[in-house]
Amino acid sequence: MILFVLAFLGGVLTIASPCILPVLPFVFAQADRPFSRGTLPLLLGMAAAFAVVGSLAAFAGGWAVAANQYGRYAALLLLGLFGISLLFAGVADRLTRPLVSLGERLSSAPEGVGEPKQRGPGRAALLGVATGLLWAPCAGPILGLILTGAALQGASVETTLLLLAYAAGATTSLALALLAGKRVFAAMKRSIGAGQWLRRALGAAVLASVAAIALGLDTGALTRLSVAGTTRIEQELLGKLHPGAARPDARVIAMASNARALPVEGTAPPLAGAQEWLNSPPLAGDALKGRVVLVNFWTYSCINCLRSLPYLRAWAEKYKNQGLVVVGVHAPEFAFERDAANVKKAVADLKIGYPVAIDNQFAIWRAYGNQAWPARYLVDAQGRIREQHFGEGSYRETEWAIQQLLAEAGTGVKGADYVLPQGEGTTHAADPRNLRSPESYIGYKQADSFQSEGGAVRDRPRDYRVPTRLALNQWGLAGNWTIAGEFATLNNKDGAIVHRFHARDLHLVVGPGPDGKPLRFRVTIDGAAPGASHGTDTDANGEGAIREQRLYQLVRQSGEVKDRTFEIRFLDPGAQAYAFTFG
Repeated sequence: MILFVLAFLGGVLTIASPCILPVLPFVFAQADRPFSRGTLPLLLGMAAAFAVVGSLAAFAGGWAVAANQYGRYAALLLLGLFGISLLFAGVADRLTRPLVSLGERLSSAPEGVGEPKQRGPGRAALLGVATGLLWAPCAGPILGLILTGAALQGASVETTLLLLAYAAGATTSLALALLAGKRVFAAMKRSIGAGQWLRRALGAAVLASVAAIALGLDTGALTRLSVAGTTRIEQELLGKLHPGAARPDARVIAMASNARALPVEGTAPPLAGAQEWLNSPPLAGDALKGRVVLVNFWTYSCINCLRSLPYLRAWAEKYKNQGLVVVGVHAPEFAFERDAANVKKAVADLKIGYPVAIDNQFAIWRAYGNQAWPARYLVDAQGRIREQHFGEGSYRETEWAIQQLLAEAGTGVKGADYVLPQGEGTTHAADPRNLRSPESYIGYKQADSFQSEGGAVRDRPRDYRVPTRLALNQWGLAGNWTIAGEFATLNNKDGAIVHRFHARDLHLVVGPGPDGKPLRFRVTIDGAAPGASHGTDTDANGEGAIREQRLYQLVRQSGEVKDRTFEIRFLDPGAQAYAFTFG
């Protein structure tokens, strides 16, 4: 029940997020109609469409995402006609009478300068369904918790209900905003000639929203604006109503004032069920008794996990003689990360000296009720969880908590200084000011923004071509590829992947074929060799080789960071590409 309350409240908070801006014109365009016949059916249709599409994506994977792309195109057309009918009722009727007539009927737009006809709620509901197909809310901690749970534990009826609760929260806040603004609309319409101008203004706003959604601004610029605005509020809700999923930002206050002790957040489960242990015998039973333990869930091709490693290594070294034990729990995301030999090599290459449990069956993950990579759990000397953190960051808060628990155990001192490690290569900290590209999967199960002509064909070889122009965060394949659920395999030499991105760093999770032979590649940025902007796995000419399955850093821009077109061309067949990540 608590999760449903959280989902609803998370939806309510979207009214404070810029990500809601593209759908506001569609809602306010119904302001001149009775609430029960205009706004309510639209909002119900929007909530239902969002929940259905989200559920289909969680249940069915790639085909549902691809089908929704066609639904988005139809919705953009429908809402574009809706906007035209509001803005140019007379002119549009003469130029494109059949199409605009449909838009006028859907919008209940006035004919000529008269009052709008009273239409049934079905048309408003249809507009709501179209809006729901286009709505892309910013994935804050609460929505992220719902979607991550579906991905890791399997989608269910509960997933659909949680998504519906989230959408219901959003539509509730939209309805309240509209009811509060109805008097303003009514007063404006009573002014001489204002009604027609108001209708035209709404039409312009609708068309602007359609353009913004078509250009991806709702999932690009608006997402970046939204994160700082609502994340903290959502984290506080998570902390109060669902402590197991919360990130304790309140540690900042506690660290500064030393005013209160860290709360007890439950008993830590045993570290049982690992397939194998690296750098240590199994840490079970009394092996950790009386020790402060930091349990870190990670996987070796996850860029967020890699960027956290310098701090974990530094803490393990600094506090090992005071009773701290850092334990890495390696829980795989991709199939190749289940290979113990791959994990061993990654642990050695990354210079991880603390114990690592290979949790291929997610036994420890489930025991902790974990939801994400990376995730940190700090356990005191009595075996109680006292601090949790999901994702990167908050390193000083975590180290402050380590010092508190070591002091409680009588083996450390409060108020010590803090580590300031400098990561190198893939472990170097991201540049958040210039990070405008999200993680992008290549396998059809999670792929998004794929633009090669004809779309993706599942599990069969096909020749692909990249469009001549890509919008930001769109990508495509060139050459003969087979796209599987997790990755795409290049069948012939001289195939390429092209991605339009905006970030300082670009990484690609990729590996050689089953025979393990090294594969040569060449990277270009905007059609030229990267020069000083090459990554740690390429040279200035953009040349390199794929020798193992891991995350490769291919670009680190040395100058101005702006929208760039990246291409990696494989000179040999067999490459298996999994995902792009950025920093």
